[in-house]
Amino acid sequence: MADQGKHPITLLTGFLGSGKTTLLSRLLAHPDMGETAVIVNELGEIPIDHHLVRSVDERTVVLGRGCVCCVMRGDLADELRELVSRRSRGEIPHFRRVVVETSGLADPAPVLYTLLTESVVKHHFALEAVVTTVDAVNGAGQLARQPESVKQAAAADRIVLTKIDLTSSEDVADIEQRIAVINPVAPLLRARFGDVEPALLFGGREPDPRELELAEDAHADDVHAFCVLLDKEVDWTAFGVWLTMLLAAHGEHILRVKGLLNVGDEGPLLLNGVQHIVHPPQHLDGWPDEDRRSRVVVIARGVRRADVERSLAAFSRAAKAAA
Repeated sequence: MADQGKHPITLLTGFLGSGKTTLLSRLLAHPDMGETAVIVNELGEIPIDHHLVRSVDERTVVLGRGCVCCVMRGDLADELRELVSRRSRGEIPHFRRVVVETSGLADPAPVLYTLLTESVVKHHFALEAVVTTVDAVNGAGQLARQPESVKQAAAADRIVLTKIDLTSSEDVADIEQRIAVINPVAPLLRARFGDVEPALLFGGREPDPRELELAEDAHADDVHAFCVLLDKEVDWTAFGVWLTMLLAAHGEHILRVKGLLNVGDEGPLLLNGVQHIVHPPQHLDGWPDEDRRSRVVVIARGVRRADVERSLAAFSRAAKAAA
């Protein structure tokens, strides 16, 4: 959930032709999506369709219900800062949330790095979710051949399977199984013609421990998803140092880290990272069930569970010896 007082920002990603623009156009037609600012970084592909009300300038259009859509021509941080400035000057309508639609070939990690680390951006915006579209017709081949497609799926907090009306139920089931192996912690939604309720995509969502444990040693080609369980209470400071070292060494190969850590508080600490970028840790008010074990899902390419467990064990021994 976005921090209080900040505008929630959602990253919409997905491979070329996977239906991002169709999904976004349908979402913007929904009454719940009023006062939304959209930044698109594919020049000339603005999802305005019949929602166009008026043109502000060569890069900005105002959509129905007060939404505004801008084409990104520079750095994302610059675009977000300019968006806030233009609103303050009254050049564009007020907005309550922002959706950033990435290029179909984009690796989400650098975009997330900007959203989570740039000082002015952090002051005004809080990352809400990563939504990834996967094409039910061509997605299996893209996931098999295109590393960007795998990174986009692994980074997702929600995955939308598009074009399900254009293929068989068997093919839909097959690609859903493949997606679940790559990212077992993201809810998977089916969409025809981009029709998805906004409430299913936006808003904070705490992970279900059962979803985290579904990642037990699953793999698709060279991508493995596994869950590390820790019975003892975790020292967050020491764990954070170890995780930083692990990501520094294997950041490009560890596509996603997500989990719940028992750090001795009433509720767990929510851990969420994409490649070498870790979201600010979030303390939850309570545990979702009686199981108080820490559980961390790792989605990686070429890095196995045994490698991670050995690394954590060695660091823990060294930390105890130095204490």
